[in-house]
Amino acid sequence: MVGWETMPVWGEDSMPVVHELVRHPLPYTTVVVPTADKDVTAGMAAASQLVSLQATKNVGPYALAGRIREDYGRLQGALQSRGYYGGHVTVTVQAEGKTIDGHAPDLAGFLASIRSGVTVTIRLGAVLGEQFTVGQIIVVEDDEGDGKEVAAGEQQQIHGPAVRKVLTLSKGERDSLGMESGAPAVAADVLAIQGRLLGHLQEEGYGLSSVQAPQAILHPERKQIDVQIRMKRGPKLVIGPMALNGLQRVKPDYIRRRMLLREGQLYQPSVLEQARLDLGSTGLFASVVQKNGDKVLPLPEQKVPPQGERTPHKKVVTQHPPAGVDGALPIDFDFTEGKRHRLTGDVGYSTDLGGRAGVSWLHRNLLGRGEQLRVAAMATGLGGTAQQGLGYDGYVDFMKPDFLQRSQALDLRVEAIRQLLYSYRQTALLVQGRVERPLWKDFSGSAGVTLEQEHIRQFGRRADYFIASIPVKLDYDGTHRSSPIEPATHGFRVSLGVTPSISMEHKTSFFIPMNMQASTYFDLTHVGLTKPGNSIIAVRVMVGSIQGASTWNLPPDQRLYAGGPGSIRGFRYQGVGPQYGTTKYAIGGTSMDAGTVEFRQRLPKNFGLAAFADAGQVSDNSIPGHGKLRVGCGGGIRYFTPIGPVRVDVAVPINRPHRGDKWELYLGLGETF
Repeated sequence: MVGWETMPVWGEDSMPVVHELVRHPLPYTTVVVPTADKDVTAGMAAASQLVSLQATKNVGPYALAGRIREDYGRLQGALQSRGYYGGHVTVTVQAEGKTIDGHAPDLAGFLASIRSGVTVTIRLGAVLGEQFTVGQIIVVEDDEGDGKEVAAGEQQQIHGPAVRKVLTLSKGERDSLGMESGAPAVAADVLAIQGRLLGHLQEEGYGLSSVQAPQAILHPERKQIDVQIRMKRGPKLVIGPMALNGLQRVKPDYIRRRMLLREGQLYQPSVLEQARLDLGSTGLFASVVQKNGDKVLPLPEQKVPPQGERTPHKKVVTQHPPAGVDGALPIDFDFTEGKRHRLTGDVGYSTDLGGRAGVSWLHRNLLGRGEQLRVAAMATGLGGTAQQGLGYDGYVDFMKPDFLQRSQALDLRVEAIRQLLYSYRQTALLVQGRVERPLWKDFSGSAGVTLEQEHIRQFGRRADYFIASIPVKLDYDGTHRSSPIEPATHGFRVSLGVTPSISMEHKTSFFIPMNMQASTYFDLTHVGLTKPGNSIIAVRVMVGSIQGASTWNLPPDQRLYAGGPGSIRGFRYQGVGPQYGTTKYAIGGTSMDAGTVEFRQRLPKNFGLAAFADAGQVSDNSIPGHGKLRVGCGGGIRYFTPIGPVRVDVAVPINRPHRGDKWELYLGLGETF
């Protein structure tokens, strides 16, 4: 055999027989025999090189024999990872009616004797034995790697002076281990101790603590393993001076006022991470990186007046450090500012409102403290059954974050609108100011002032209106979406609005529009039908009422309407409610109610489907629930993109009104609710 291995090969006729065998590929299949522990079975399949490589190019008999023998160690590791230290692995090889053990000395010769084209069957099994449990969990002092290790045969001397000092854990530290004596000796659970203990220490202020990976000490005689963990608490720390690096156009005083951190508070990684994420959420930065300083600083010494010195006009304030704190750790924040300008386009189409197309320009950080200036212009009414001509919508919007106090925003807007609807023709100028802030968990509110000067023509009548209003709004969002463009899959959303208003110039009238919209989302994964987020039932309810004035005493644009993608699909925009005579012109009303049930199904490759039914009514009675109930239904497709789903819906009316549209098509970005 040695001579064959060194013999040169000159050609096919002179090639020794062993070379024919070596280059003879063997197809094979691997069968993992189920064990009593399904996790062991899955672990063996994942660890096996035979399983992972069987779909690749076939190898010769000697290479396959080597692959089989190498699998023993991998499979044994899968057993021990689940605590079966007394178990063993079995591998059998079958071909041409013969069976041989994977440890057999003549395994390679057996494989070499198999005829070409015959598939080899390799069966992987295991005898589990008794599952070992965890004995003692011992935490010892980490002396920063002095080279001393505890040998496997020295476990009986673990409390002796030659071994590291055994540490006494607090109740919180002991509970953070997440494991007690007697638990199954599963490797993943034992290794997880390191992360849990380290996380607890750091949250307690030990910012420089260290915990080494657990070491297992095997005791076959009692079918247990002892777990030894090397730990160093280090000093207990507070947050020291904070450096802000990389700021160019953003003012440092805005960042310090915005930050959730203060010098002197307990060092906690979770608090630091929350502060980092909060700064990133401002939209001013491409990245925010937080790093600890190089060394621990001593706590500031207390200022005590010299003996005999009198300070009659000054009160000496003594600040005591938190109990047990040993020093202050400086914190560095490295910022990379994002782009300040953004140009975006907006397009959409529906058969009732026609097409719209526009562009907006955004300037972030206008004055250095996160201010945003947005300028937008849009053409509207490009065709459409509810439109009589081309309109426009343009505005300039200024938003100042953290206005007067943190998380409170001021929004100022000047807007010009022209829309030529069948219900009315309007040209208006609006000036708006609003303050918005979070209130409680999942709650937010806003209040503002709106002044509107408008000229409206309806049914041949022309009128000018000056309207002053105070819109107040309360929102609840329990869907906990990661971003506003992400479709909701669970939870509730509720919005309540009240807008005391006064209309002057044409006819003076005082009125109070009130509205409520609520939606909820149910994931069918809760009843075991689909994967999370794949099949959603969405329900929406809308109610509106205007108190204080009748329909004809209200400016036409302040009345309530229904129809269109925002309320009742299948009917054109403002196509539900009282009509003017026998025309298709909507009068509007003082009450409105509508409801929607929609089923949303995700499909492979970013596609989705939707089916829906909408119903609602509008009347001149200020109490909702009156009027002619209109029902529409339809369906659509979705294509999910990073900026939200592209939506295409088609809807038809069930009880079409006189001169109503027979169907409607809607194209847009994002779900309707």
